[in-house]
Formats: sequence, C-alpha cells, structure tokens
Amino acid sequence: MRGFYSIGLLLLSNTFMTLAWYGHLRFKDHPVWAKWGLFTVVLISWGIAFFEYCLQVPANRIGYAGHGGPFSLVQLKVVQEVISLAVFAVFTAIAFKGEALRWNHLLAAVLLVVAVWLVFKK
Repeated sequence: MRGFYSIGLLLLSNTFMTLAWYGHLRFKDHPVWAKWGLFTVVLISWGIAFFEYCLQVPANRIGYAGHGGPFSLVQLKVVQEVISLAVFAVFTAIAFKGEALRWNHLLAAVLLVVAVWLVFKK
C-alpha cells in the first residue's frame, strides 16, 4: 500500500512541479499576467513549487525501502522521472496544443518503460 501512496503523492507533486516550471509560459496569453516581470514569475513559481516539495518529500520517505517502503533509491528515482515525463506529456497536450508529438518522442517513452523494467529486474 505504501507504494501506491508514494506513487500517488509523486503524481500530485509532479503536477505542481510542471505547473511551476512551465505554467508561466502561458502567461503571455493573459492580459494582466503578460505584463508581469521575471522576478514576479519566479516568485509565483516558487510558491507553486512549495506544494511540490510538500508532496515530494513525503512520497520519497513513504516509498523508500530504508523507511519501510517498497522501493530502492534507484527504483524510486526512475519511477519519479517517468511520472514527471508522463505528467509533462499530459500538461503539454492540454496547455500547448501546438506542440507536435513525433515518432522519436514515442520511442523515448517506450525506452523509459524499458528503463523502469530494467530497474525493477532482480
């Protein structure tokens, strides 16, 4: 069950992370937000990232085998990276409809699945 909690928290954490890192790129489409300077955007991103950390740290503690979780450190990191890229792909499809998905992106996704398989192979 700890593995499911960890993955759920990682999904939520990476959603906040993606919003903090890339959400501001859409500010140009809003009349007020487009006028904000870089410093303001950085502060907003830090504010969003705070919630990412509030979820990421517990996800790692719950999921890590050294704290009673099911994942080794390497497994936890690879799972986190795959979740991060999956959340990013969904975010891009919703927020940046003009971005094209190409064959090499799909191949990279397949290779990530292979990476997860390799990390979990005993």
